[in-house]
Amino acid sequence: MRRTGAILTRRTDLVRPSSNLTRSFAALGLAICAVAYAHAQQIGAADLLRGLADPSRWLTHSGDYASKRHSPLTQITPENVERLTPLWTFETGLGFGRNAKFEATPIAIDGTLYVTGLLNHAWAIDGRTGARIWHYERKLPPDTRICCGMVNRGFAVFGDRLFMTTLDAHVMAIDRKTGTPVWDVPMIDYELGYSATAAPLVVKDKLIVGMAGGDLATRGFLDAYSLETGKRIWRFNTIPAPGEPGGDTWPAGHYERGGGATWITGSYDPELNLLYWGVGNPNPDFYGGNRLGDNLYTASVVALDPDTGRVRWHFQYTPHDEHDWDSNQIQVLADLDWWTPAQDAHHGESKRILVRAGSHERRVHSGQTLRDDDVGERSRRQRPADRAAESAADA
Repeated sequence: MRRTGAILTRRTDLVRPSSNLTRSFAALGLAICAVAYAHAQQIGAADLLRGLADPSRWLTHSGDYASKRHSPLTQITPENVERLTPLWTFETGLGFGRNAKFEATPIAIDGTLYVTGLLNHAWAIDGRTGARIWHYERKLPPDTRICCGMVNRGFAVFGDRLFMTTLDAHVMAIDRKTGTPVWDVPMIDYELGYSATAAPLVVKDKLIVGMAGGDLATRGFLDAYSLETGKRIWRFNTIPAPGEPGGDTWPAGHYERGGGATWITGSYDPELNLLYWGVGNPNPDFYGGNRLGDNLYTASVVALDPDTGRVRWHFQYTPHDEHDWDSNQIQVLADLDWWTPAQDAHHGESKRILVRAGSHERRVHSGQTLRDDDVGERSRRQRPADRAAESAADA
């Protein structure tokens, strides 16, 4: 006996099967191989939790749930990087100039790149040759209002599906093998100024999706959808209504146009079961005279329960932002040895922290680890004068 692929075949000089039987075994062998290949390609929750443990894959917008964006691959080093040379170039043929830009991070799975581009085009590309495997093009309505470029920041992946947001404020699932849509649902009416450019994030059985349009008269939100059907499970509004926690940080009647977009993908801590997401500028961007108050949850990071969408805590980096500083930047999670000036490096303690490199400052948060609601309380108590004094002390 000898093993050929997944089929055991006898040596033909001992037994010569009929041609029909041979064809049947061949067909069975091909079917088994196809099923095995498809099964090997499935991306599950365990794969996402492992993150970059398999460094040949890049399965989320930032590589792993902690958003460190640092590959453990070691073949390319500072000593040999200068010897890198181009092997192939993939031409999209889409436009030129200011709006013809890519802001997507490709998903990489077993030698195939899945990447989105401007105007909600998307491709599967052979990573070895640059050959196109499939191409998806969305037909966008002509009256979309987009603030800052017709871009998309990438896919999420789960099972045999890819997930993408669209410039006309939809979220959709695409078959990873063929590039054909599986489901397509509206997040909100794009004609009101809403759009979506962020790469979604898969957390357990939910697809977490941000929106764009905070420079227009919109109300920001973060959504969770069913991976299987696209049904919306919860919505967290980044601009609280009157009577909700934080609603008193806005003047009456402003919350429906307060901004607070969620256009950069967040991070997730599986152990704490917390989702961390940055929130953008208030609206209007550069004038605060008609929105007196701290304007929560704009220019903040919010920590949400991914099962319910409820806020566990928040930290506002810039109360009453009048400079469009945003706080959408990547929220990086890490475990670091932490010590105060009264301690030395040998007597610190390990803390779970969140790090964000912002537009105008740097922040490292530990609170009493990220479990402590005092981080959010500090934000609510803090006023611009307090922040100025703190910045002077930091300097």
